[in-house]
Amino acid sequence: MKTHIKNADVPLEKLNDKMSRKIMGYDSNLMLVRVLFKKGGVGSPHAHPHQQVSYVEKGKFEVTIGDKTEVLVEGDAFVVPSNILHGAVCLEEGVLIDTFSPMREDFIKK
Repeated sequence: MKTHIKNADVPLEKLNDKMSRKIMGYDSNLMLVRVLFKKGGVGSPHAHPHQQVSYVEKGKFEVTIGDKTEVLVEGDAFVVPSNILHGAVCLEEGVLIDTFSPMREDFIKK
């Protein structure tokens, strides 16, 4: 397990034309992911068993968790309980820092 991770050393994984991510670090209990959005990028509504806390590093996002939607900006954060439907729309180019517990095995290519 790496203990010191440099952004420049982490490969950028293109998810679609408006979203990319970097898996910055993880172990079996925790994962940190940097998600880069272009304006109009959509994190489609989905649910997963992992707990999630996300931080808006940059930009402006419309975030829906369950039946509640709010606009969040740089410095804001949101918490997603396990198995709750959630998603985000990027209103201004930005970056989300996502943390997951336990780690997202589905993000790791075998």
